[in-house]
Amino acid sequence: MSYTVPAQTRIGHVHLKVSDLQRSLDFYCGLLGFELMMKYGDQAAFISAGGYHHHIGLNTWHSKGMPPAPENAAGLYHVAILYPERKDLAAIYKRLTDANVTFTGFADHGVSEALYLNDPDGNGLELYWDRPREQWPQDEAGGLNMYTRRLNITDLLQELNR
Repeated sequence: MSYTVPAQTRIGHVHLKVSDLQRSLDFYCGLLGFELMMKYGDQAAFISAGGYHHHIGLNTWHSKGMPPAPENAAGLYHVAILYPERKDLAAIYKRLTDANVTFTGFADHGVSEALYLNDPDGNGLELYWDRPREQWPQDEAGGLNMYTRRLNITDLLQELNR
């Protein structure tokens, strides 16, 4: 029997294992700007954008003081954080650059523009914004035609002057 998930379905939150809760809060709240919604002792925290109960859970239940997971192992590749506007992506790029954060990549995917980096525990992050659906590239048959091209950072930063 065939089943299709309802179109309104969304990923509600992600829960990450971290080795140092305060270091992760400094990164996600202090640098990326998420809001701390609740702390569960010194073992877990729940953070969000805009007052939602939580978009990201952080915990040390099985990972306190542990090294990052090996790169060449099964597991989470990255968490994607969707920014509402292109200008918001430009602003977080500038903030992270000013803080000397190391990026692992940048991409224009046709449907979106993205910045890639790792959190302090080596968890991959994609910070991105989606172009309006009517601007998504299509192939000759009218299907979606995503690609990976170099992101024009200079053009992205022009958003801060508009």
